[in-house]
Amino acid sequence: MQQNMITIRNLSKEFKGQNVLKNITMEIPKNCVYGLLGANGAGKSTLLKTITGLLNPTSGEIYFEEHKWTRADLADIGALIETPPIYENLTAWENMKVRALLLGIPDEKIQEVLKTVDLTDTGKKKAGAFSLGMKQRLGIGLALLNDPKLLVLDEPVNGLDPLGIQELRALIRSFPQKGITVIISSHILSEIQQTADYIGIIAKGTVGFEGKLQEQQDLEALFMKVVAKGGNES
Repeated sequence: MQQNMITIRNLSKEFKGQNVLKNITMEIPKNCVYGLLGANGAGKSTLLKTITGLLNPTSGEIYFEEHKWTRADLADIGALIETPPIYENLTAWENMKVRALLLGIPDEKIQEVLKTVDLTDTGKKKAGAFSLGMKQRLGIGLALLNDPKLLVLDEPVNGLDPLGIQELRALIRSFPQKGITVIISSHILSEIQQTADYIGIIAKGTVGFEGKLQEQQDLEALFMKVVAKGGNES
C-alpha cells in the first residue's frame, strides 16, 4: 500500500474574496520527486506556501505522514520558495553557520550538507559572487540542514544555464534515495519530464491531473489539454 508524505483534502485559499485554490485534493507519495505543474498564476506557489506554513488555508486539510499537519511538522520540512535566503556578504560556510546556530546544528553537519550540494571548494568567496546555480544550491543546502523528510522547491531552475540545470537535476534526483521526498514546482515541462516520478497539474486553482509519470508520456499534450479545459481532466 502506498504511503504518502503529504495528503491534501479539499483545500481552498481565498485572497480578498478571490478563490486562488479551489478544493485541491492531492496525494504525494513518500520518497519520490513530485512535479507540480501549472502556468504562471495557476496557484502553484500558493499551494506550496500552505504546505510549508507560510499561508493558512481558508478551508480543507493537509496531512503530513498520515497525521493532521501542525506547525511542529516544520521541523521535518525544508523549503526554497522564490529566491534563496542568503547573505551575499557571507561565504557559503558562513551562511550555513548562521542557520546552524539558529537550529543548534553542529559544524560537522554543515560540512556534510556543503558536500551534498557541491559547495565545499568555494573557500572565502562571498555568496554575492556566486553564479545563479551556486546560489540555488546554497539555498537548497540551507533547506537541508535540519535533515528534512520533505523538501519543497519552487521553480528552482528558473534562470539557470543548461549546465546549472543539469547539476541541479542530478542533485534533486538523488534525494529520494536518502529518504527525502521532493516537491518541485515548474512551468518547464521538459525539466519535470526528466526529474519527476509523479506529477500534478494545476489549472486555474484546481487539480486537472494527478498520477505517476509514464515513460514516453506526451506531457506537453496532457498539459495543454488540462490547461485548455481549466482543470478537471480525468
